[in-house]
Amino acid sequence: MKRYRSMVALTASAARLVVDVAFPPSCPSCRATVTADGNFCADCFAKLHMISAPFCTCCGIPFVIALEQEMQCPDCLATPPAFSKARAALVYDAVSAPLVSALKFQDQWAGLGRHAQMILGAGSDLLRGADALVPVPLHWRRLLRRKYNQSALLAYSISAQSGVACAPALLQRVQATPPQMRLDRATRLRNVKNAFMVPPEHVPQVAGKTLVLVDDVITTGATVEACAHALKQAGASEVRVLALARTVKE
Repeated sequence: MKRYRSMVALTASAARLVVDVAFPPSCPSCRATVTADGNFCADCFAKLHMISAPFCTCCGIPFVIALEQEMQCPDCLATPPAFSKARAALVYDAVSAPLVSALKFQDQWAGLGRHAQMILGAGSDLLRGADALVPVPLHWRRLLRRKYNQSALLAYSISAQSGVACAPALLQRVQATPPQMRLDRATRLRNVKNAFMVPPEHVPQVAGKTLVLVDDVITTGATVEACAHALKQAGASEVRVLALARTVKE
């Protein structure tokens, strides 16, 4: 048996070497050749803008200067969101955008484990006491075209590393809304209003639970706000948000 396992491991290593020679691993941002799938090249890694304190204790948007005490940003103070806390690993900019695009549109999943590690580094405290991870869902038509949900891939990877269960069936997108990319916040909010719902058969699994939404990128926050609102309407006691990246106002 030991000899058999050694042969299997040797065969797997040889196969991996052949694949790496034919299709060398590349940086998810600039596509330069790197040592392993999911790794950034040194230049791109140095340019990544990781989000760290000080930031808004609610939405997680970074502050320019350090504050003496934990504070919320003006937007969260003026209009408290349906979620209690949101955290993202990266600032969504010219360096991180290709990474998100590769995951979202180009079937490049090799870095999922690394992405999950970065998300957990930014917001592992949001998983304390959480009952389940809920990926932001796609409408079935878009899912059929794309063939996968990038937020679900991230959620399952986070689940594998954290032990918190992933429950994609708890939330559905019931309206096929236009893409959000080029819309302002007010239009985005109107666009996704009532676009999500908890299926009636899953309401008992939501009621009274602490749930963590998982998304690839937060831009204006309209989508996660609509998702959190739907979960709260179904009786969730608390909704938190984790994302790979988020936009930050200049």
